Amino acid sequence: MKNTFFPKKQGLYDPQFEKDSCGVGFVCDIKGRQSNEMLHLGIQSLNRLLHRGATGADPETGDGAGILIQIPDEFFQKETQKIGIDLPPLGEYGTGLIFLPPDKKERQFCKDIFTKIIKQEQQKLLGWRRVPVDDSSIGKTARQTQPVIEQIFIAKDRDDYKTRFECP
Repeated sequence: MKNTFFPKKQGLYDPQFEKDSCGVGFVCDIKGRQSNEMLHLGIQSLNRLLHRGATGADPETGDGAGILIQIPDEFFQKETQKIGIDLPPLGEYGTGLIFLPPDKKERQFCKDIFTKIIKQEQQKLLGWRRVPVDDSSIGKTARQTQPVIEQIFIAKDRDDYKTRFECP
């Protein structure tokens, strides 16, 4: 059956390469302004994607979805103070979500690798934050393999950064 929703072949565009098996949505403020509205629009976009990749036998287990946003520095400053991490100003640190094994020894092994590499790169590990998770609606399959999600905070070494990445 021919799809009449796609434009006709023209220039470098060819509708034969269109796929309908996965979904991706983009919402942004073209001027880079942070706003709660953008977050709500992103969540609304995710909710409208019925299928984002592989499906399995457990209908309650999805393949995962997420939203990429700008660093919410004000929020991170407040949250990290609660656990004794002193963040430098925005732009002077990086952060990431790390999916770790549920087993404590395996988790510590992984975190030790991060620590080693951060030191090798002459950066500074500021600390880890356990990410609050609401797993009340995940399926049985997902629950059996659910990772521990922690957030890492790393500060750049200012002198090392300048000599390695900035132009003279």
